[in-house]
Amino acid sequence: MAAGLLAGCVGVEFPGGSAPVGPVPAPDTRGTGNQKVGRPYQIGGVWYYPRVDPGYDAVGLASWYGPKFHGRSTANGERFDMNKLTAAHRTLPMPSIVLVTNLENGRSVRLRVNDRGPFVDDRIIDVSRRAAQFLGFEQKGTARVRVQVLDANGQPADSRRVADAVPAPAGVGGPFFVQIASMSSLDNARRLRDAVARFGRAHIQKVWLDGRRFYRVRLGPYDGRSLAARTLDRLYDQGYYSARVFTDSIG
Repeated sequence: MAAGLLAGCVGVEFPGGSAPVGPVPAPDTRGTGNQKVGRPYQIGGVWYYPRVDPGYDAVGLASWYGPKFHGRSTANGERFDMNKLTAAHRTLPMPSIVLVTNLENGRSVRLRVNDRGPFVDDRIIDVSRRAAQFLGFEQKGTARVRVQVLDANGQPADSRRVADAVPAPAGVGGPFFVQIASMSSLDNARRLRDAVARFGRAHIQKVWLDGRRFYRVRLGPYDGRSLAARTLDRLYDQGYYSARVFTDSIG
């Protein structure tokens, strides 16, 4: 969105479009091996300093952009397509692959950073309209999200996937559960439970945290870590990137 930098990648609420529940397609990863960091630049009197940040992990506000910028050049010279899984970030190298998780409903999607922005308030990322649909905030316009840079293996720096984890100490056993998401909406939790039922025994666990009620969508229990890890890998293959493995002792 090079032509629209001063517009600030403002996320505008447009009518129409639904937020699908379930697996999402992977982003276009072409060219990720040849990243461009870019020089420092100034927008609205503020200087920004692009840099390589493999451990980037931030929480903040996300917005989305679409029709107004569709077909325009992005900051790295590509054509912006609002129907692709892409995003704009102020400082990450282009392209980078990031995992964006909507903290309001637990949905997550991998996006390809190929643009600069947003330059509005405390927003940390601007996503395409298609990404906003998958993340479930197209109608709302903004959402509180977590953004994590993914490594060459497609994993965030602090990945807790059991398949790559150190074995549990002696005496620490199951049962193990694969948790897909934790959310405050029971209706959303039920839809997600139904969507992942094909992977195993899906259920909802109600918990209270800091005086608030949450609904955890989980698969299991599994007697062994390896069984849980295999289920986790299947979920990752189908786009459920926020899934994690827990024991019943983890709150």
